[in-house]
Amino acid sequence: MADEIDTGTTDLLARMDEGVLTLTLNRPEARNAMSGAMTDALARQLAWAELDGAVKCVVLTGAGRGFCAGGDVKGMATRGDGTVGDNTIDGAIHRQRVNQRATAGRLFKMPKPTLASLPGAAAGAGLSLALACDLRIMATSAIMTTAFARVGFSGDYGGTYFLTQLVGSAKARELYYLSDRVSADEALALGLANWICEPEALAAKTREVALRLAHGPSVAYRYMKENLNRAMAGDVDDCLDLEATHHVHCGQTSDHREATKAFVEKREPVFHGR
Repeated sequence: MADEIDTGTTDLLARMDEGVLTLTLNRPEARNAMSGAMTDALARQLAWAELDGAVKCVVLTGAGRGFCAGGDVKGMATRGDGTVGDNTIDGAIHRQRVNQRATAGRLFKMPKPTLASLPGAAAGAGLSLALACDLRIMATSAIMTTAFARVGFSGDYGGTYFLTQLVGSAKARELYYLSDRVSADEALALGLANWICEPEALAAKTREVALRLAHGPSVAYRYMKENLNRAMAGDVDDCLDLEATHHVHCGQTSDHREATKAFVEKREPVFHGR
């Protein structure tokens, strides 16, 4: 049975179910555009999830028919400066840096699988959050777009890094400069999505993948993720050495012993994260 978690704001919903923490961006009337309350709550939930052993997998999704429209452009228009309300440009920059590391940065770096489930559009910083996750599932009706050029922004929340890593520099530049819409089919072909499905099947597919991750070998996942992240910018010898260290370490875990026993007995292993 799922446990609802109080995030301190209605802009972000959270629930735990069988080791899966589902975080729902909840401003459907604004296509789940990011508010200060939402990003602050998201940062708190991710910080807790990273350290709590009960959380085995994190799912990020959006309420209603959208994933996340990115920053609140209407609010920016009201302020007229594109900041988050700080009195100085230096304060705004510092707050932005802190928020980005605590949200997109933590989704990317936390030693647990993270999964974005897109019922609809992921745009701007919303796309960045989706790309920060390890894996992505899209409804066939969903689209992706950088959108920043359309509002005179250069981009934030790590999107330039994540997109370049996923599709290469030339394609990333095209998608940033032109802000074209990427359909679910194109996202799958580009490697931006791992799975696409009909909208009515999205929740079930998300749960299927999330539970597989939550019931998997969490110690091995921790080190797989570090290996893969380091490989994105690391020297080949550094990656080889890191893999060796992590591989031998995982060989000492009870999960590994259970998996080898299950292999011999021709059954599925039952992992316990130790």
